[in-house]
Amino acid sequence: MGKISKELRRFYFRLMNTLHAPYVSSNTDSDPFYALTSKVTDLINGLDRPKILEVGSRNVTGDLKRGWFPNAGEYVGMDILAGENVDIVGDAHRLSEYVPANHFDVVYSASVFEHLLIPWKAALEINRVLKVGGYVFTATHPMWPEHEMPWDFWRFPKTGFHSLFNEFTGFELIEVAEGVPCKVYSLTNSPPAKRLHKHVVNGGVACLARKIGPYREDLLKWDISATDVLETMYPPKD
Repeated sequence: MGKISKELRRFYFRLMNTLHAPYVSSNTDSDPFYALTSKVTDLINGLDRPKILEVGSRNVTGDLKRGWFPNAGEYVGMDILAGENVDIVGDAHRLSEYVPANHFDVVYSASVFEHLLIPWKAALEINRVLKVGGYVFTATHPMWPEHEMPWDFWRFPKTGFHSLFNEFTGFELIEVAEGVPCKVYSLTNSPPAKRLHKHVVNGGVACLARKIGPYREDLLKWDISATDVLETMYPPKD
């Protein structure tokens, strides 16, 4: 494809994006994803000086979650790479090696779980470091373009969280919500794909669960981490 053809293609899709602007809602407050995120923020701020662990805390977007919780008795930011807003550098698959067991009231992550090679292992590690009755909040994507390659592994529809947070992993699933609706258009003549424009897909999913007890160690065991499997590393942003 020549340079002119590529520019025309880019212009065409920018035009399509502009043409559907009248159908785009500017009210994010009514979006289920943002509504649950706001609800959880209020819930955490209603706790008595909670100890909060943020997984994936490095400042990449400029939106630091640390400032959302001014009443935190302790706020620990953990990330696989060093950087601004990172107190502990480590792998979420080995969380309990870095922080005390049964210590935190809240474990919080945003746009992290899609980058975890073994998210069910991370769920077990979160169970280890949460107090009984503590909350885990996870915001990620049911649909989103590839990003932070080559460490982009998963997408999570709302029903998928039942496999991560359940009685066997030591959790009660409280609420899950998808939002950030989008449209998808096929770039091939595949008959099934050509019908995609009839559907709405969601770009964001949020999940709130509570620890009800330790996970079933007699049933669940996954004693490997991402670095045992991968030869690559999460890409830093300049």
